[in-house]
Amino acid sequence: MKRIRLGPFNRVEGDLELALDVEAGAVVSARVNSPLFRGFEMLLAGRVPEDALAIVPRICGICSVAQSAAAAAALAALAGVEAPPNGVLAQRLIQATENLADHLTHFYLFFMPDFARPAYAGHAWHAEAARRFAAGQGTAAADWLRARARLLEVQGILAGRWPHTLALQPGGTTRAATPADRIRLLSLLREFREFVEIRLLGEPLEAFAGLAGADDLASRAAGDGDLALFLRAADELGLQRIGRAADRYLSNGAWGLFGPGVCGGDGAVDVLVPSRITEDPHSAWLAGSEALPPARGETTVDAAKPDAYTWCKAPRYAGEVVEVGALARQLVAGQPLLRDLVGRHGGSVVARVVARLVEVARVVPAMEQWVRELRPGEPFCVPAPLPDSGESFGLVEAARGTLGHWLGVRRGRIERYQIIAPTTWNFSPRDTEGRPGPLEQALVGLPAGDGALPTVQHVVRSFDPCMVCTVH
Repeated sequence: MKRIRLGPFNRVEGDLELALDVEAGAVVSARVNSPLFRGFEMLLAGRVPEDALAIVPRICGICSVAQSAAAAAALAALAGVEAPPNGVLAQRLIQATENLADHLTHFYLFFMPDFARPAYAGHAWHAEAARRFAAGQGTAAADWLRARARLLEVQGILAGRWPHTLALQPGGTTRAATPADRIRLLSLLREFREFVEIRLLGEPLEAFAGLAGADDLASRAAGDGDLALFLRAADELGLQRIGRAADRYLSNGAWGLFGPGVCGGDGAVDVLVPSRITEDPHSAWLAGSEALPPARGETTVDAAKPDAYTWCKAPRYAGEVVEVGALARQLVAGQPLLRDLVGRHGGSVVARVVARLVEVARVVPAMEQWVRELRPGEPFCVPAPLPDSGESFGLVEAARGTLGHWLGVRRGRIERYQIIAPTTWNFSPRDTEGRPGPLEQALVGLPAGDGALPTVQHVVRSFDPCMVCTVH
């Protein structure tokens, strides 16, 4: 047996390293290392609770709104307030805009460039992949960046800026939209719809969102859009059959559109009970070895800890390994195409990528409706006075999956703040029982001989890692 070390990975937010044990040309075990410690939970201790709204968005530059939303949700729960209808709609629009921008940034800038590699030069689809996605030369990046810039104008209207907005507050949002804003928002969403329908899917959003099964999806490979190119390459490389992890999925539900729950590959959905979430520091360079609820968790460095290999804790739900992300959201919501894909081959590379695109197709029409429901002149925010002491938590869905902030306040100051990010779930290490996390499971069995490492990269990137959030 030999060990291969890969890292740092390019086109990943933050630092990521892999240690792969290889035997007979295949991966027999994997360890995922998040090597960059940041300690945001330490920074928050001792501050007034409202400071979290300014500090936690700085955890990440591409999903900062999700961090803001989780902090605002935790503070809202602590204050016992609910945002008015306009505030709820604006929060949904702000969060969904970032999620969709992240989904297509992943597709165009992080994931698809791997198909332009010279290693694939003998494949019929390679020339088109290189023309569209070769790093620094492909035409797709410029197309997407122009479209993204226009989409993010939604954030300018409703949130004032992106990233690191302060518009999301416990009582709603600080920017009240005007009738003129509604017109402009609908225009921006119409432009984004056109990009997705023409450049990416090659058909109306509603048609793609309504696909009922894998056979319907396969027929789209004959089209001209970027999705068709991906489907042709993925089919030839067998990406619909690799990357399977635990086949257990968790979602908090999003935007009143997708419900919360926990499900397996059979599609049966159980109620999500947040109190069943724990974090296990066994394999992390952090003090402790007992799995604890986040509200009791600690972030204390132990850099000399025996057998530790990452700064990432191991989140578990009722003691089980679970995967989070767009695939989890769509499976819990009962989307038939994703249930069919997972029913055939488990949570695969193709299933994760397609889940993001299905989510785009389902969310854009909902966003258009939310804009129409805004009522200029009515409140967007209400006061949210905080108690002197208390505990609360906020769960939201970032692009990459379920994000949770757990908050403890005593005498007007933050006593404890713990964060579990989506990539913390998906890139978690082994727990006290020795169970590997989702990515560590998904890498086992992959070829790792000469020329086979692009396959490993496809699986890693299918989870869309955000390592700076992983280690807070």
